[in-house]
Amino acid sequence: MSKSRSFIRKISSGVKRITAAKRETVATFLKKVAKEFGFRNNGFSVYVNRNRTGEITASQNKSLHLLKIKHGDMLFLFPSSPAGSSSENMDTSISQGLLRPLGVPHVVEDEIDQYLIKQDGKIYRNRDQQLCRHGPLGKCVHCVPLEPFDEDYLNHLEPPVKHMSFHAYIRKLTGGADKGKFVALENISCKIKSGCEGHPPWPEGICTKCQPSAITLNRQKYRHVDNIMFENHTLADRFLDFWRKTGNQHFGYLYGRYTEHKDIPLGIRAEVAAIYEPPQIGTQNSLELLEDPKAEVVDEIAAKLGLRKVGWIFTDLVSEDTRKGTVRYSRNKDTYFLSAEECITAGNFQNRHPNICRLSPDGHFGSKFVTVMATGGPDNQVHFEGYQVSNQCMALVRDECLLPCRDAPELGYAKESSSEQYVPDVFYKDIDKFGNEITQLARPLPVEYLIIDITTTFPKDPVYTFSISQNPFPIENRDVLGETQDFHSLATYLSQNTSSVFLDVISDFHLLLFLVTNEVMPLQDSISLLLEAVRTRNEELAQTWKKSEQWATIEQLCSTVGVPLSGLHEYGAMGSSTHAASSAMWACLHCTFMNQPGTDHCEMCSLPRT
Repeated sequence: MSKSRSFIRKISSGVKRITAAKRETVATFLKKVAKEFGFRNNGFSVYVNRNRTGEITASQNKSLHLLKIKHGDMLFLFPSSPAGSSSENMDTSISQGLLRPLGVPHVVEDEIDQYLIKQDGKIYRNRDQQLCRHGPLGKCVHCVPLEPFDEDYLNHLEPPVKHMSFHAYIRKLTGGADKGKFVALENISCKIKSGCEGHPPWPEGICTKCQPSAITLNRQKYRHVDNIMFENHTLADRFLDFWRKTGNQHFGYLYGRYTEHKDIPLGIRAEVAAIYEPPQIGTQNSLELLEDPKAEVVDEIAAKLGLRKVGWIFTDLVSEDTRKGTVRYSRNKDTYFLSAEECITAGNFQNRHPNICRLSPDGHFGSKFVTVMATGGPDNQVHFEGYQVSNQCMALVRDECLLPCRDAPELGYAKESSSEQYVPDVFYKDIDKFGNEITQLARPLPVEYLIIDITTTFPKDPVYTFSISQNPFPIENRDVLGETQDFHSLATYLSQNTSSVFLDVISDFHLLLFLVTNEVMPLQDSISLLLEAVRTRNEELAQTWKKSEQWATIEQLCSTVGVPLSGLHEYGAMGSSTHAASSAMWACLHCTFMNQPGTDHCEMCSLPRT
């Protein structure tokens, strides 16, 4: 046996090997660790176990042999503070005691993920009076806590749960004897690996080192989001109003937050607080999204309100009986639930919004971005159905390997390799007429192999992040309905909502977006205080903001559009004198151009003011 021993230490920067003598003291050994990892002081701790148990403390008397540390043992290093190392700053996931595989970039996971990591997650059961034969403090197989990934428990829930939560899946991977030391969630790649110099590039050459593996599609056992909840019915009804008035399909982005879903162990819920409707062209059978110049601003405003983009929603509704208000039930097990084109669109959105994950070498794995479809149900009423596509589908879409079929919406088609692109073979498993399991080439491909369904619900007690008014502010990009966002509609809204609580009046998601994005008086640089007031429901902050010059200017602009202002005066310091009105800018009734005060004719269209 060699006198020197080798030990591997694992921290956020990966795995390193430390060589030490068999009788070396712990203090000397820890100095080697500090030197190897670039620590200038003792701002770190080394543990025998990954869960921070069995700390190795500096001692001049104890040797590594006495601590029973053997050749090849894996030890775990945790920094006491980010400043303790002269190397890269340590990621927050290290402080949670969960390490990343070698080469993983530093990532900060979502708040809900950080919260669920710390939870026990086990399913506790009461003592069974008939089966348990022990005292009240004992445990047996009939009452011992179950793991969050226990399939038998999930199958016996009402309704049964087909997919375990993503964090339960992680617990399953990290719950073995090795405690997940070597767990790495690899993202699928359908592209040829770059840097292979042993042959000409594709299509002249390819080898087993750079060739992507064939893909066999499996139904995913877990899902990143376990429930979708709209805060209230009004939110969904206002979105559906567009279809009710035009008969055309409609699209929107869901803004909300991710919270714990307590009905499923370690589950995640996407709570929807607002729906933003981007520029689009809708017909009875199709939807086309247009470029949205305000997309980044909307995301910024949502972030300041404590919200984020959690999914997208679209309608597929056909009226069946206008007198009864029924819709056609067209999506079911005999047709399809999502078309291949919709799966590709969902995969594209999910790739744009990846799920940050500490266990992936890429720093991300899957997505929490959800798909909601408003369609007819078995009772011929409007139902909201939630979905995601699998991580395998995301990979096929990202690498442009999946196509829709023109005449069969329920079928996709895996592309064939060409001189421009190599596409790996894609297979799926099916049952033939004799009951045997067979492997089929995914040309074509039933899209049910790609879909994960998510329950979509409304709470018994409605929740209101934003105020609900009998006369709400118009929704953006609905000009086709004659509903426009301008100062005339703002003045009308303020005059009809005469609540004495300013915060209730101003807490409208679409109104806040208009205040920030309008072209006449954009408030993007001066609305942070108001957004903070709305986010925290702080009336005092709202009252402070309404006394600002910006709100006074907004009121003056509203006073020029010919709407009775009786309900406006209590919201700010605007006077009601004729002089105030005549000295303010005014909007032309014919072309809406904002004219300078003191003029009687519009500078744009030359028509009279009245």
